[in-house]
Amino acid sequence: MTVPSLQNSLNRIGPVLVLMALVAGFYLLNQRFISWFSMSALLENAAVACILAVGLTFVVLQGSIDLSLEGVVSATGMIVSLLVANSASPQNLGLGGIGLALACGLAFGLLNGILFVGLRIPSLIVTIGTWFALLGLAALLFPGTPPVISDPLLIGIALTKIGGLSIVVYLAMLVIAGAVVVERHTRFGRICRAIGADETALKLAGVNTSFFKIAAFAVCGLLAGLAGILSAARLGYGEPIAGQGLAFPAVSAVVIGGTLLSGGRGGVLYSIVGVLILEVIRQGLVMTGFDPLLRQAIEGAALVTAVAMGTWRMRSRLRVVK
Repeated sequence: MTVPSLQNSLNRIGPVLVLMALVAGFYLLNQRFISWFSMSALLENAAVACILAVGLTFVVLQGSIDLSLEGVVSATGMIVSLLVANSASPQNLGLGGIGLALACGLAFGLLNGILFVGLRIPSLIVTIGTWFALLGLAALLFPGTPPVISDPLLIGIALTKIGGLSIVVYLAMLVIAGAVVVERHTRFGRICRAIGADETALKLAGVNTSFFKIAAFAVCGLLAGLAGILSAARLGYGEPIAGQGLAFPAVSAVVIGGTLLSGGRGGVLYSIVGVLILEVIRQGLVMTGFDPLLRQAIEGAALVTAVAMGTWRMRSRLRVVK
């Protein structure tokens, strides 16, 4: 096996091997780590993060970034809590309220994409701006006291258990399965990857890359909106900072899983492995008695390592080191 092919194989299976090693290591430290209770808790905690990582993957595959996730989650969570049956507003749109909140998430993503493509502003700057704007919107919508959600459909999503897992977990699985199909078997998925690999060649072939860039941000916004709705369902009330602390772990998961920030390599399943790696670290540290704050240090170190290893062979093209 040549060096490049060995490198490619390690890039594909490396994160999976890391995940397996972490599970084995924490099991040796605490045998209760591999149990139904522990694994179900891990899946519950990872569900919303997986949904966010899936949406972000399509953007990162193109070589862009979306840091507005916290704002979208907070805003859509507050919107849905005020549109369904609640203690602070007379509105009770039921399923329609959930649909409107999803539509808002989609609109926020479209706005990111249009600003990015139309004004040719770096996606980092655009999405940081919308992140803070949407956090402000969520705070503006906050009625002074948390609106307690009483809608049975929304609450039931979080409380109803099937096989010991909430509907939130099954929705996350459905999103992952659908995203894998889209990524591998649709023109949208193939073009997203190709934009990150060589956008110039696509333009020469007559592909309207602007459309696909906007569409990727729209998908990311839609799934972030879904994450906001599910977060509100779990909390049981509207919280204007519900999305706080979600953006960096989502980006970390995507990169640690093997999707390059420069685009063109990686995918949905890679990102899910990244989410599981971070969640195993968090849960393992708690169950073995370590300070859970170590997770942030380990997550940061893992992110730097993953980026360095993933871009090492392309450093001259990316001009990371001058």
